[in-house]
Amino acid sequence: MVQSMFRTGFLVRAGHTLLTWVTTLILFLHDTDLRRCEERGELLLPLLFFFLVVMSVLLYFAVSLMDPGFVLTDTVKGVEGSNEEMESMIPQTSTPPRLRRCGYCLLQPMRAKHCQTCQHCVRRFDHHCPWIENCVGERNHRWFIVYLLVQLLALLWALHIALSGFSPGATWELWFRLNGFLLAALLVVGVFSVVAALLLGCHLYLASINCTTWEFMSRHRISYLKNCEHEENPFDRGFFCNLLDFFCICRTVMWEQVYKRNTLNPA
Repeated sequence: MVQSMFRTGFLVRAGHTLLTWVTTLILFLHDTDLRRCEERGELLLPLLFFFLVVMSVLLYFAVSLMDPGFVLTDTVKGVEGSNEEMESMIPQTSTPPRLRRCGYCLLQPMRAKHCQTCQHCVRRFDHHCPWIENCVGERNHRWFIVYLLVQLLALLWALHIALSGFSPGATWELWFRLNGFLLAALLVVGVFSVVAALLLGCHLYLASINCTTWEFMSRHRISYLKNCEHEENPFDRGFFCNLLDFFCICRTVMWEQVYKRNTLNPA
């Protein structure tokens, strides 16, 4: 984990953390609702807001540093025989579907994709996120959505707090002197609120139809989807089942079995 932190993503993660705490500090130091609550001795709301910010930072690092579902290529390239990763890719059926191959990692499970940035195949690949400097895949996708939800709540609350802290000024120059830092914080929070809301909405929709960003954007180039009808999704089990599986199933899913079952027995 420490080695991952000090790779190319170190500056991005440090920048995210610094921006978060500088913005939070501005909201606490200006004459906002938080400051007024502190002065009155009402510490519940300031502590709740601080806790929400801390949770968003911890979730950010958790999603950023955890394994998104890398395929274990070291064992796949070894000797034939006792190969746990190889067996996990091949569904135990009488006529297993043809395995896909990756030019870098040899065998590639269904719904996996090779990430050129991470140099690994990632199970149920969604996308490589430059903001967390990590792929979003099978193991961290649900946590990515939880992070977006907590981050959006913190941003919307920060937006309300920033709006409560503007002080009047006799002239525009005096107004900017009094509110310059708060205005900058408001702009940063506003932009990130829009981005977080759009991302959260998109990923909740994709989870509800059991689809990934990669599959949604590139289905015409994906071997197991390009021959399906335009709206057909062989992994879709319905709105509630999709969300239940997405947030509750923590094991590796053999999508070859799901694909074969749904294509041989269409609803």
